[in-house]
Amino acid sequence: MKKRAILIAGPTASGKSSLALRLAEAVNGIIINADALQVYDNWRVLTARPAENDLALAPHFLYGHVQKNARYSVGIWIKEVSHILDSEGKIPIIVGGTGLYFTALTTGLSDIPHIPPAIRSRGDKMRLSHGAELFREDLKLRDPQTLATLDKNNPARLQRAWEVLETTGKGLHYWHARPARALLPLEETVPILLNWNRSDLNQRIDTRFDRMMETGAVEECAQARAEGFAPDLPANRAIGAAQIIDAIDGKITMQDAVIKSKILTHQFAKRQRNWFRNKMQDWQQIDMSSKPDLTMHTREIAEAAS
Repeated sequence: MKKRAILIAGPTASGKSSLALRLAEAVNGIIINADALQVYDNWRVLTARPAENDLALAPHFLYGHVQKNARYSVGIWIKEVSHILDSEGKIPIIVGGTGLYFTALTTGLSDIPHIPPAIRSRGDKMRLSHGAELFREDLKLRDPQTLATLDKNNPARLQRAWEVLETTGKGLHYWHARPARALLPLEETVPILLNWNRSDLNQRIDTRFDRMMETGAVEECAQARAEGFAPDLPANRAIGAAQIIDAIDGKITMQDAVIKSKILTHQFAKRQRNWFRNKMQDWQQIDMSSKPDLTMHTREIAEAAS
């Protein structure tokens, strides 16, 4: 049976975009972004969005199309992907490192009621004044089941759980347990997960960050600072942004900003790998450290999709 889509997931700097571009050329496909930061219109360099020459080689969707101060969610992303699948006749190649997007795409997204603006505003004020603290305390008392599943140092995720509880009286764990219809069930796709051993991946991360510094990361951060950098915005979670701006402000050296940014990216990649290991056991895994030949992988994946 011909597959409806090719999915390519993997940690940051694992070569996902290069493989997606080769596949798009091989199968006459389109590329759809599944990275939660690459959707925003800022941070082209720091989020490693495709370069202009790559964009010219194949149709790309959902890159840099959301304003930096706009709210965006996995639910909005699913709706946008659905529209693209309905309107485009070519094979979609969905590529990115945000595991939650792929899980929602292939297993379904719970139909959580809309959050009223008044509750969202209260949540924003709590986050800005106390970070994650008040959300943790309230969820610990009222919704410990959901709290146990969340990153307790992620204010945005904790705020979302708190907003759902305030709005519906039920926790996210309740809504996630309800049956949901998948937009692209896994059996209708060719799901590919790129793996690297840790040392090789960390070296790739470091090399890529050095290249970012050479190709505009500092200028990008200086512009963001001039426009009024707001670190609480989801769009501004790009690793390196806050660190480079601190260096521009003289709070740390630029060398220290680079070192810290690389360490934070290593830690982020580790969290990604943990998600993939726990949530994507049924995906076809490619060990890139031992078999980095993209030509061979492109041919095999294209054949599997036909």
